[in-house]
Amino acid sequence: MQEIQLGDITVEVTQKDIKNVHLSVYPPFGQVKIAAPERMDLDTIRIYAISKLTWIRKQQAKIKSQKREAPREYLTKESHYYFGKRYLLKVIEHNASPVVKLKHNTIELYIRPATSTEKRKEILEEWYRGQLKVKIPELISKWEIVMGVNVNDFGIKKMKTKWGTCNIGAKRIWLNLELAKKPVSCLEYIIIHEMTHLLERNHNTRFVALMNSFLPNWREVKEELNKLPVSHTEWMY
Repeated sequence: MQEIQLGDITVEVTQKDIKNVHLSVYPPFGQVKIAAPERMDLDTIRIYAISKLTWIRKQQAKIKSQKREAPREYLTKESHYYFGKRYLLKVIEHNASPVVKLKHNTIELYIRPATSTEKRKEILEEWYRGQLKVKIPELISKWEIVMGVNVNDFGIKKMKTKWGTCNIGAKRIWLNLELAKKPVSCLEYIIIHEMTHLLERNHNTRFVALMNSFLPNWREVKEELNKLPVSHTEWMY
């Protein structure tokens, strides 16, 4: 790994057996990384980075201004969110397999005595994943009819910098696990966005026109999603 210094910005450069340059800005501190083809020399990479300086600063400002949730300890009376609604966690010890139950204003977490914080987190995240696995197919099916496209598969994973991605060739979309905590309208917006890539690969005027036709208020939903607090995560690189 090498580094490029652009004023007060340090850019980590990794060269790999890839065709194109990939530039990313990571939360929570706006760390900048470039993955570049092995054939590209460092001066060319520097020029590329300089050309993207305005975009880099904009992304860093966005990351640093975004609210973050306090670290979660997974204890009774702690706030947790499910599809945009705030619930209080209720931890109940029992001598059986872990279970999560959604009640009117609470999320009940049934765990064995002495279950660690990390394990509690893992149990709750798997519950969130299960809820998304029910909701996502409903939304995909709805929009396949409207948009005239087919999604072959979807996946759910933790993502550092994106709410969703689309593998156009495989017709597979990936969605961020954190979307289980956001309003369903935000989840639906991301699904529509990724499915639109099956009609238009790039974020160009045609892509925007398609988004406008499918979801006229998508800009407002996008703004709402980007203003909502993101999870407190100690990112490791």
